Amino acid sequence: MSEQRTAADGPTATEDPGDGGGESVTTVVVAGLCNLGIALAKAVAGALSGSSAMLSEAAHSFADTVTEVLLFLSLKRSTRPADDKHPLGYGRERYLWALLASFATFVGGAVFSIHDGIHTFQYGEELGSPALSYLILAVAFVLESVSLSRTVRQLRDETRRLDVGGYRYLRHTSDTAVKAVFLEDCAALVGLLFAFGGLLGAQLTGDALWDGLASVLIGALLAWVAYVLARDNASLLIGRSLPERYERAITEALTAQPQVVRVLDLVTSVHGPDDVLVAAKVDFADLATATDIETACDRAERAVRHAVPSVTRVYLDPTPPRG
Repeated sequence: MSEQRTAADGPTATEDPGDGGGESVTTVVVAGLCNLGIALAKAVAGALSGSSAMLSEAAHSFADTVTEVLLFLSLKRSTRPADDKHPLGYGRERYLWALLASFATFVGGAVFSIHDGIHTFQYGEELGSPALSYLILAVAFVLESVSLSRTVRQLRDETRRLDVGGYRYLRHTSDTAVKAVFLEDCAALVGLLFAFGGLLGAQLTGDALWDGLASVLIGALLAWVAYVLARDNASLLIGRSLPERYERAITEALTAQPQVVRVLDLVTSVHGPDDVLVAAKVDFADLATATDIETACDRAERAVRHAVPSVTRVYLDPTPPRG
């Protein structure tokens, strides 16, 4: 049995950031500060104008702020070193807090927005002057764009380094903090457009139905974001394998060793963006001595970490073929 407990050097090959979370922390902090300022401004504008869409946007931004706090906590706690109680480390704890963040987005943003929109449908609302709301929406759009540009810059760096497309990276990355910030920033910009449309429609027609409709659409958008993030974090928290092409690369690295006949079984498990466990049952040559197998395991381990640098632990089990 062979094991490696230290992080491999070189770029990550699992379509995840390989900086230990530093870039992700900065991205989350920038997004959190932007969302906090925007939330306060929207709340004031919503209270003064009486717009349900603006109040929904305020709830949206407050939910995003709570989300960023939880994501920041997840990034910090997941980097703790392994100990006796947790020999594989705390990498998956980031997905626990990120899962809670998705619930905050759903409860704090989606449920409130949809409820407020339905309330407007039923009872209407008295709209005040929308001038302040338009100003706040414009400022919020600029700040959200700043946060999104920071996230997009990190995504471009990673996709360029890993030579993968943006959609593929977002679909397979195990750095769900960056994915959460990206989706929330995009949803925030779309939500601002919904709020603007609702305010303008209500102002031009005198019918609060438009404002209520905008609130419901904002809630539906947040519910979709919460679902996507909850699904991905739950999958990683349960235990997700590497994408198929990386498992093929690991198998090829193992079978390329002189004493290895074939790989009988291979299991990979992602514990974090730069923390992947590999376990394999390997059929070694029948005439190989114990020393040969030990040497082959050591070489195979190095070959696996060279093929997929995010692998931090390799367990090889010499196993005779069935039959």
